[in-house]
Amino acid sequence: MAKGKKKKSGGGSEPKGKKVTLAMARNCVKLTVDGKRRLDLSNQGMASVPKSLLGLCDVEELDLSRNLLKKLPDFIDKFVNLRFLDVHSNYLEYIPQSIGRLQNLLTLNLCNNRLTSGALPSELGLLAKLHKLNLGLNRLDSVPRSLAGLKELRVVGLFDNRLTAYPDCLRPLKKLEKVNLESNPFPPEVPAGDPEGGVRRAEGLYLVDGEACLCGGCLDKCRSRRRKVEQRVEVKPRRNIAGLLTPNSVAQVDQQTWR
Repeated sequence: MAKGKKKKSGGGSEPKGKKVTLAMARNCVKLTVDGKRRLDLSNQGMASVPKSLLGLCDVEELDLSRNLLKKLPDFIDKFVNLRFLDVHSNYLEYIPQSIGRLQNLLTLNLCNNRLTSGALPSELGLLAKLHKLNLGLNRLDSVPRSLAGLKELRVVGLFDNRLTAYPDCLRPLKKLEKVNLESNPFPPEVPAGDPEGGVRRAEGLYLVDGEACLCGGCLDKCRSRRRKVEQRVEVKPRRNIAGLLTPNSVAQVDQQTWR
């Protein structure tokens, strides 16, 4: 074997991936409809993020989806202007702690990877402006408790994971509008009582224990609908129709005649 040449390994070797240069990346910068700079490196066959991309660290949006990435680089925090980061459909097994320094991030898509609960750093809870977080199609049996600090969070995707209960850390989030928990191994039956007295999930529904869990507006709406239902099922008095005799009245006349 010639010196300097490596012996080819057998089956199962990791793909090397395509090398993306800074010049190539510059050609992938586009402007969004609202005038933001978007670096679109999706579906490029990359197995790693080259450090040369730091030459474009001023972009506001970064799309690294549909590649061969197993981890995000530690220098991701250099992209300080990022408001959108999409890394879905890779092979991610590691998210660096430095991601917590992306203080302008509004959307983070980590869907369809190989993330386990231990791969998510607690620093995710430092993304103070985050509105959308997609963690669907991973291997999560829990999520970091630090997510309770995401006060601006509106939408969370946790579908197709290994969760067996609604994450308690999401309960305090007042602005949360949607949580997708489909296709998780939830128990077939919901326990009779929830020790936290908050929201529980069963068969795609969100249940509450008692009226104390509802806000004033929701409580009024529920009471109003309940009254309408009760009015519809209320037994109404029978009306007397002229010219008709009831069986009892006929029997009374016959008895009087017989007497």
